Amino acid sequence: MNTTSPIDWDEMFEYLPGTIVELNSEPGVLYQIDCYETSMVPPIWLVGDPRPRYPHQMRIVSRQQVKACELELEPSFA
Repeated sequence: MNTTSPIDWDEMFEYLPGTIVELNSEPGVLYQIDCYETSMVPPIWLVGDPRPRYPHQMRIVSRQQVKACELELEPSFA
């Protein structure tokens, strides 16, 4: 991994698409993260919100909807 990269990898993996967040300025209104765009400042786009946001503008409510690959064991033919 390139440690001189301007990308904050920890932040990028914390704000994955599908994560449910609440904006600090709109308590009780929930949004789903659409994407984290590393080349944009601010980097986080929300579904139904026309402008990107910074992490400090929101609070993570749930990661239940986060899309991740399923880990399945494949039979070994050794």
